[in-house]
Amino acid sequence: MSFAQFYQHSIDHPDAFWREEAKKIDWHTPFDQVLDDSRPPFAKWFVGGTTNLCHNAVDRWVGSRGDAAALIAISTETNTERSYSYRELQREVERCAAILLSLGVARGDRVLIYMPMIAEAAFAMLACARIGAIHSVVFGGFASNSLASRIDDAQPKLVFSSDAGSRNGKAIAYKPLLDEAIRIAAHQPEHVLLVDRHLVTMERVEGRDVDYATLREQHLEAQVPITWLESNQVSYVLYTSGTTGKPKGVQRDVGGYAVALASSMQYTFCGKPGETFFATSDIGWVVGHSYIVYGPLIAGMATILYEGLPVCPDAGIWWSIVEKYRVTRMFSAPTAIRVLRKHPVELMRKYDLSSLKALYLAGEPLDETTSQWIAGELKVDIIDNYWQTETGWPILSVARGVADTPTRLGSPGLAMYGYKVKLLNESTGEECGANEKGVLVLEGPLPPGCLQTVYGDDQRFVDTYWSTFADKQVYSTFDWGLRDADGYYFILGRTDDVINVAGHRLGTREIEESISSHPNVSEVAVVGMEDKLKGQVAMAFVILKDARPAESTEGRALLEREVMAVVDRQLGAVARPARVLFVPQLPKTRSGKLLRRSIQAICEGRSPGDLTSIEDPASLQYIKAALA
Repeated sequence: MSFAQFYQHSIDHPDAFWREEAKKIDWHTPFDQVLDDSRPPFAKWFVGGTTNLCHNAVDRWVGSRGDAAALIAISTETNTERSYSYRELQREVERCAAILLSLGVARGDRVLIYMPMIAEAAFAMLACARIGAIHSVVFGGFASNSLASRIDDAQPKLVFSSDAGSRNGKAIAYKPLLDEAIRIAAHQPEHVLLVDRHLVTMERVEGRDVDYATLREQHLEAQVPITWLESNQVSYVLYTSGTTGKPKGVQRDVGGYAVALASSMQYTFCGKPGETFFATSDIGWVVGHSYIVYGPLIAGMATILYEGLPVCPDAGIWWSIVEKYRVTRMFSAPTAIRVLRKHPVELMRKYDLSSLKALYLAGEPLDETTSQWIAGELKVDIIDNYWQTETGWPILSVARGVADTPTRLGSPGLAMYGYKVKLLNESTGEECGANEKGVLVLEGPLPPGCLQTVYGDDQRFVDTYWSTFADKQVYSTFDWGLRDADGYYFILGRTDDVINVAGHRLGTREIEESISSHPNVSEVAVVGMEDKLKGQVAMAFVILKDARPAESTEGRALLEREVMAVVDRQLGAVARPARVLFVPQLPKTRSGKLLRRSIQAICEGRSPGDLTSIEDPASLQYIKAALA
């Protein structure tokens, strides 16, 4: 069957398609109805069926693969490494579940997980799933105000945390941040469960704070049965990064998510039991939920949980892991690959990477230069994919597990099965033709695994995602895109990152792509800055491959003219930036996304806003200095 036929079957016959896909997981009781979409835009999948994420990720493999590797926890920060078999993982999860139960956590209660990338973080997520508690993972090190707002929204019975994380050998104390967050939060969790890594000294609050290691010793022989949940009960809440004001909690179900992950592990990521999956993300992001913890384990694979930088102790560390654990599928972000490209290629070439079959990249657009370089070095398929926290699994990619569909440079791929992807004209709402720019939307009902609603706020779910077009109810991704004649999609940037220059609407991503084609441009961020005459003008901030030509005023002026000329040629004078400024670093989140709104705010003399997720605060000073 061709992928086109496979896709069309999923769209024309969703009941039959997803009924078959549901066989990929274990059900305690069968479902009565594949889909209930009687109350759009809300959808319920596999209605009446009971299942459990922890059972499908761990327990069901113990009988057949009990001694096989399941979770491989590696920290180059603490120079520790531990591999857990499926049987060992089950025991640790049961111990953790017993601890949660002993502290009063019950089915439906929320547990906020504020942890570094250590094995206990995965135990905590799986233990919550096991007993029917709802986990909400917050990226370790988030600032107290942001953490407090999530505590107030999720209202957790318990917070599971640690003394500290570590980055580049430097301990980052979590406990003071957590204590302050709880102090300013209206909701007060009953307990704080702490893993003491002995990285920093911790002060404990009497009666509230409890030690994980001590309680683990008390529950070494614990056996905690699976709590079977109806498919549409809540598995977790994950707050989208960069939210302002009241946090926006993406709420996920149990059964639909399990089926979607099992399906995507086969068709998109081509994972097989006994192989090893290495996603370089963090459990604080959706990639960590879907493709570090749940997806690979549901597929019977070993999954790698990595704490550390891609360049420490040197830029060969990831490739040493690939060699040692015979990694077959790897998932990372374009930014990380661009970082590695700056280091000697011998650090990659000295390892045996013959086990690796594909590298998947997501989180931001994949530029042609980066894609071609890493493909040339690894000699494997480089597969882009596009999705969101809200969808939980890829919207666009190529499903090599269905058919040998070719990739296309600059495109994350085709619409994935189950997703009714459309491009709509922002003014008329009409569907766009080939190579016409429009807003990327999804027709309802959303496929299994996507968000059910915004946690605690159904109306916000409708107003935020389903109300972009007055005359039709479609889910907006808030991304511009276009589709070529062969059905490949290209993402052009956020609809809310549009620059309106003298009545001309320009996507920042289009200008960035043009500037990136200059031979001396390594990275670029384009933002719109308020202008009294034109409404907005484009400002470009560029990292050079070779910064020496920009060391003099004359050299910078020459380079700026060259870059502007490139944009003139490719997009026309209307898209030419007002200024092209050269910086050694751009402000990004820890997951590698550019903080465009913070850059824009600095350009306009405003506060850069919530910077809890910024990688290096010094990068903002470079923006300010360039503007001076």
